[in-house]
Amino acid sequence: MRLVATGGTISNRAGGRLTAEELVQSIPELPRYADAEFEQFANVASSQLTLAQWLALARRINALFRDDPSLAGIVVTSGTDTLEETAYFLNLTVRDDRPVVVVGSMRNPSTLGYEGAANLLQGFRVAADPAARGRGVLVVLNDEINAAREATKTDALRLQTFQTRGYGVLGVVDSDRVVFYRKPERRHTAASEFDVSTVTELPRVDVLLTYQGAPGDLIRAAVDAGARGIVIASAGAGAMSGTQFEGVQYARSRDVAVVVTTRAGSGRVTAGRGAVIGGEDLAPIKARILLMLALTNTRDPDELRRIFAEY
Repeated sequence: MRLVATGGTISNRAGGRLTAEELVQSIPELPRYADAEFEQFANVASSQLTLAQWLALARRINALFRDDPSLAGIVVTSGTDTLEETAYFLNLTVRDDRPVVVVGSMRNPSTLGYEGAANLLQGFRVAADPAARGRGVLVVLNDEINAAREATKTDALRLQTFQTRGYGVLGVVDSDRVVFYRKPERRHTAASEFDVSTVTELPRVDVLLTYQGAPGDLIRAAVDAGARGIVIASAGAGAMSGTQFEGVQYARSRDVAVVVTTRAGSGRVTAGRGAVIGGEDLAPIKARILLMLALTNTRDPDELRRIFAEY
């Protein structure tokens, strides 16, 4: 097993961040479950990770799996603020069915009740479990296992923040064993078509919110600033407001892809026809990630619609 540490609250001790080695050493019972190696990829807040670092992280994980067939799985530490984004990006770009488990913590190591060591131990236990193979990238916090595609941070402060609205957890980590209840159905990891080994830069995709009287000129501004894709976090199941539809028409006239999702927190926006693409049940920030990767392969609306249906 290998820990790839990127930083986040789990490492953010007062007076200096914990290193990957210190994180492993903070779990005395870890050798019962895994022979853990470790490396420091980064040590920053998750919101400071760049898209270039996302690409580098995916390439590093793919290289670790490629170069070591005996490697059972990988645990990645991340700050929780953008953990769901990093996890979903890896879910689409790691080309192996061995488990990648992303963990973090809501409290820092200098705080009473710090849960980072427990989350890290549970992450290693999940990654070491043969049943985790083939389930895509997993998010493990608070003794619960969620799919990277579905996990959402639902509270700014509480330990139970990561949840899967509507579908429920994939499994749990209890004292006796890891228990799985279901598998994700959408394409991921080893079945993904996205190869980032030669991608040097992800295309710009912006997310814009629908609200009463929303101006379409914000969409025009994003397009004029270089966006190759736009994700609309719409009201309800796809409704836009104000002059947003005119903004969408402008985007399409400039060959900019437009994906419509919902701001509601759950629910599906249907595939649609013509100018716009339905984001299915993806959260807006995850639709952005899928669209960025899709645009490295195609701009054809029908192909983009297929990709959103399959992933």
